[in-house]
Amino acid sequence: MKNIGELMKKAQQVQTQVNILQTKMARQEFTGTAANGAVTVTLTGRGEAVKVHIDPSVVNQQDIETLEDLIQVAINDSHNHSEDYQVAEMEKIQASLGLPPDFKMPF
Repeated sequence: MKNIGELMKKAQQVQTQVNILQTKMARQEFTGTAANGAVTVTLTGRGEAVKVHIDPSVVNQQDIETLEDLIQVAINDSHNHSEDYQVAEMEKIQASLGLPPDFKMPF
C-alpha cells in the first residue's frame, strides 16, 4: 500500500465484499453427512437447520445414543463445509483486491 488513502479505499472494498458474502452465506446451504449418508443435515451459512434426513436403518430404539451421535457428526460436518466455503471466499476477495493472504481486517 502506498498511502493511508489507498489503504482506506481497500478497506472499504473489503467491507463491501464481506457484506455481499454475508448475504450470500445466509442463502447458501451446506449439507453434512454421517454413517455414509445415512444421516444428513443441511444448514444455511448462518447455521440455521434447513433439512434433516435419517435413514430408518440407523434407528434403533435400544440405542438412541448412536443416532444422537450421528446427528451431531452430520451437523458438525455441515458447519465445517460452511466455514471452509467462507474462508475460501474471503481468500478470493483478498486476492481480487491485491491484498496479501495474511492481511487481517478489523471486522
